[in-house]
Amino acid sequence: MRRLEAGVEGAWVHRILWLVVAVALVVGAVVPDGPEVMEECPARDPRVVAPYAVTGYWVIPRADSCVTRRMVEAVHAIGGDTLITFGPRFDVGEEPGFEGCRVDGHPCARVPGKQIRQVYSYVTSEEFGPGLLRCQGIDRRIESEGRVFYRVSLADSCDDRVHDLVLVSTDGDGLGNLMTEAAAYGMAVYPGLPAAAQQEGKPWEPDHAHTAALNAFTARVLADYRARFGASKAFGGVYQSFELALRDRSDQDPIIELYAAQHAVVAAALPGKKIVVSPYIDARRGRGFPPGQVADGLADIAATRAGLPMAVAVQDGRGTGKVPVYGVHEAESRVAPRLTPVVGDVTNAQAYYGATRDYVEAAARRVPGGVELWVNVEGFEPTPVAGECGRVEPGPLRGRTSKSRLDQQVMAAGTAPVKIISYGWEPFFTCQARYDTPSLADDIAGGWRQPIIVGASRKELNGRAGIMVQGYNLHGGTLRFAPQGVGEVSVAVEWNGRDRLESAWAPYVPSGPWTAVTATNEAGHSSTSAYVLR
Repeated sequence: MRRLEAGVEGAWVHRILWLVVAVALVVGAVVPDGPEVMEECPARDPRVVAPYAVTGYWVIPRADSCVTRRMVEAVHAIGGDTLITFGPRFDVGEEPGFEGCRVDGHPCARVPGKQIRQVYSYVTSEEFGPGLLRCQGIDRRIESEGRVFYRVSLADSCDDRVHDLVLVSTDGDGLGNLMTEAAAYGMAVYPGLPAAAQQEGKPWEPDHAHTAALNAFTARVLADYRARFGASKAFGGVYQSFELALRDRSDQDPIIELYAAQHAVVAAALPGKKIVVSPYIDARRGRGFPPGQVADGLADIAATRAGLPMAVAVQDGRGTGKVPVYGVHEAESRVAPRLTPVVGDVTNAQAYYGATRDYVEAAARRVPGGVELWVNVEGFEPTPVAGECGRVEPGPLRGRTSKSRLDQQVMAAGTAPVKIISYGWEPFFTCQARYDTPSLADDIAGGWRQPIIVGASRKELNGRAGIMVQGYNLHGGTLRFAPQGVGEVSVAVEWNGRDRLESAWAPYVPSGPWTAVTATNEAGHSSTSAYVLR
């Protein structure tokens, strides 16, 4: 992480020099017996030095403002303009760690003269404004044992005798720091909505016995966001943290019911703000579902948007091993070695209903009004291998993927997505097996000029038949085509400027239904992908 944050495209020397000067200034400014001089964060570096195809990442809010600045700067340096956070769980019951929350010597869950019916816990990395506190004498902000606690009543009236309480614990204002830095870099933040309580024994479903309390608390949190961040261009909207599969849902689906209820609260509190949802797909035979179910699933999710704009960022499934990335001619090839722990040593067709491209194209054919189609490329491997960094705890073990694998995922996403984002910045893009080994983010910074082809289709131009190729970093080079059974053919190319997603047209008509395309750009980098031509 520090290699990228301090070293991209020559910024390492700049950072070292700045730190030397900063330390000298701080030391020189200290007056004996005077007030302590606090070291400031390094100055912001606004450059985008390696504009990669992925432009958004899930990040972890940090209470340390300087750590936040370095993280946001590193994401921005490789072309990121969007930051998403997971919403903390709205847990039922008082969780461990709240023992230090006391008011007038009493535990926070006790309110003299009031009956407490239900206590909820919420552990977060943000500090709220006074708007969260409504009921004088009940709602409180408490500083204790180095932490900040909030006690919040969810009662309809502060005069009610019976109250439900939410005990909130925070380690600092990580979200506030994130908003500040994102605004400075011209980026957008989508904080996670409070995540619904889960059913005991069925954690993939929300516990609707507590949905009313969740909605009441969500309304208070969003009112606070409106007051604190409403004027900030960095506040893009919110992220729906409770996951679901992008497949046809039943008429009484509990997750769709949760979405509809909580998104109505968002619409009332934050009119016009965008809701981001990231459903998963699962192509495994016997456990998952075929691409034909995706369009109905997308429609079901879109129906919960309560009139707000929505972005549905389809998880591509490659990181978890639920969906493979393979070419149109590779259905009978063996699955990738990193997928065999998930599905076995079989062919792609034996293991899966289809590849990522099949599911994204199925979604793209029926995008509902008011909805943008995004793709969330999973930036990790299903399992780690020896000597590889990744996520160890908590959650499932995951391994570090490669820049070339991520390029393949971008290829598989095709031309349909409005935006490509990725889970998740930490630890998968920043971890290092050893201090002297590059992180995935470092590899992106070093290899971002590699061309990535995302689409090829038949297109007539000026009365001539040919192929239109789209992708990233294609400019100034050549295209070669290798249809089935035919050697490579090089052709002249007409380019469409230097847009982020570039296009190139070639006056070539292959005889078969698909072709392999090799792009070599002006920097001399090459990549190949195969496409069905429509």
